[in-house]
Amino acid sequence: MSGAPLHKSWRGRIAYTSRQPERMGAERGRETFTLTEQSDGVSTLHAHTEIDDAPDVLRDVVASFDTDTLAPIEGYSRLSVGGAFEGFGWFGFAPDTVRFFGHNARTGPLTEDVPIAGPAPWFGHHAIINDGFLGRLFPLDAEPGKLRVEGAIMSSPDHRGATGPEVFPLSFGLVYSGDERITVGAGTFDARRFEIVDTAEGLPEEHPPYVMWCSADPQGFFLKGGVGGYMQTHYELVELERLS
Repeated sequence: MSGAPLHKSWRGRIAYTSRQPERMGAERGRETFTLTEQSDGVSTLHAHTEIDDAPDVLRDVVASFDTDTLAPIEGYSRLSVGGAFEGFGWFGFAPDTVRFFGHNARTGPLTEDVPIAGPAPWFGHHAIINDGFLGRLFPLDAEPGKLRVEGAIMSSPDHRGATGPEVFPLSFGLVYSGDERITVGAGTFDARRFEIVDTAEGLPEEHPPYVMWCSADPQGFFLKGGVGGYMQTHYELVELERLS
């Protein structure tokens, strides 16, 4: 006789809309995901993202990480841009190295071991749900404040992640500014507000202001958020279902 599952799983959907005055509220993409927390302390995220704005972007990601610390274990990303293959990449994380195997449409196949100064604290593969997990770096009992995330690994330096996967180290600031109760399409949640800042030193072009609200629970699901500047985008969790 089977017992209760030894894991926890969720499925959700995030809507992408525009905040540009001439397109206010217009749908510009979507993201579906599943998150599974295993009994061995490893979480695995599957995410499919679609950006309709030209050139359109389709991305599929599978990534595993330490449930408690966010430390990445391995990840895979494949994307198409403008209806054409852009690249795929597999990332394997060790304390002093990121191993990469992939193929970029512009540069061809690549296999490399990239030295890093210490274990990567987070793998940024451009799924919006994954941005929300950054809030876990502040414990639930933490006071508002700011921390520096050093040596994260991105799969692309492009603001939309619309270039073939590569190993791109990035450090940035994460600000936790307080709690509030908010309502999104998926329901009403106790939330924590965060802002990603100080990207100018790492990216070719500084990322526009990025504010997000994440659920005030161990999962820290992305609930809503927005990017200002030239992007003027909004993201909102519109569905969330516990599977097991």
